[in-house]
Amino acid sequence: MWCVKVSDSQRDALRALLGAQGELGPSLSAALEALDYARWDDLPDAVLPWADVTSMAAAQGVDEADVVWDLASGMVARAERPQAA
Repeated sequence: MWCVKVSDSQRDALRALLGAQGELGPSLSAALEALDYARWDDLPDAVLPWADVTSMAAAQGVDEADVVWDLASGMVARAERPQAA
C-alpha cells in the first residue's frame, strides 16, 4: 500500500497517463478508480455523538478512544439504537 499527495493537475496527468495505456488490468483499473476518490478536500467532516461517546466510555470504564474504535467497527451509538418495548 502506498500514499501520495498530488495536486489537481498532477492527478489529472496521472489519470491521462493511465488512460493512454489502453486496456487496463485489475491493478491499473483500481489505481484509476482510486484517483477518482483522491479528492481529500471533498470528504465530509466526521461527526460523532460526543455526549454518547463520553457516557459510553464512563459506563464501560474505558477511554473515549476505545468507544470511537467500537463505533468505527459498526457498534451502534445509544442515540441510534432502537428502544426496547
